[in-house]
Amino acid sequence: MAKTFTVQQFMTRFPDDDACLEHLMQVRYGAKQECHKCGKTGRFVRLRGQPAYCCPTPRCGNHIHPMVGTPFAKTHTALQKWFYAMYLFTTTRHGVPAKELQRQLGVTYKTAWRMGHEIRKYMANVDGDAPLGGNDIVEADHAHIGGRDKIGQDDKVVVLGMVERGGDLITRVVPNTREFSNLPHIMANVLPESRMATDEGKAFINLGKYTYRHGTVNHKAKEYVSGETHTNTIEAFWGRLKASIRGTHINVSAKHLPKYLGEFEYRFNLRKETSGVLFAGLMLGFAKPAGKALP
Repeated sequence: MAKTFTVQQFMTRFPDDDACLEHLMQVRYGAKQECHKCGKTGRFVRLRGQPAYCCPTPRCGNHIHPMVGTPFAKTHTALQKWFYAMYLFTTTRHGVPAKELQRQLGVTYKTAWRMGHEIRKYMANVDGDAPLGGNDIVEADHAHIGGRDKIGQDDKVVVLGMVERGGDLITRVVPNTREFSNLPHIMANVLPESRMATDEGKAFINLGKYTYRHGTVNHKAKEYVSGETHTNTIEAFWGRLKASIRGTHINVSAKHLPKYLGEFEYRFNLRKETSGVLFAGLMLGFAKPAGKALP
């Protein structure tokens, strides 16, 4: 798929549901499949009137359903609309609200809302969480997302962010900023002996005791850079995330915040690529089912 991918190119590549289903079949099962029922290998044939393919062997009766195990399983929404929604998610820096999906796809708000969350979960799965560190300094910091609820109580959600300079980002929703709540996430995602840069928060103060080469800056004393030690990369991400939530989504609940974080992680980790590459990553990221598929 080309790096640049316009709406016109999208419509040419995926003109209808049949083209989208065929794409799913090719990506997940390959051009030829080994039938688990009769053992024969060949190209499965599209089953008329159903989003499925059947074994070409006469009287075998084995079916493959390419949508099972994807965000589209059990959906009644046209598959092309799902693909186009994914296209929209990769052509914006600030996300796509459910109202926008409702307008562009011609679906109900409830359907648009569900589609958005399924796509966000899928983006997070495609992105994955490769270990950080080893090549450059890893910055760690906290953000407080949210505001006050209807009765005026502070309901901000604490998010831990870890980013390798020039590399990937990982975020985790944590209950607080204490060490015991954050250290397990750092140790699970940052390679031992990595260089780390943080502020002087209590969650990070003892990182040097756990093999990390740890440097800090004292934000309270208005120290923001000390040699190579700073947290400017992760703070820039927080700024973009908060601006996007305020401007696009207005408010995000604590329950669904991890899905939005996964969406923004995907975009950040592919920040050096074009929107066409982001879309291609989603189109090629569908999990391959267990079993044998031949090229």
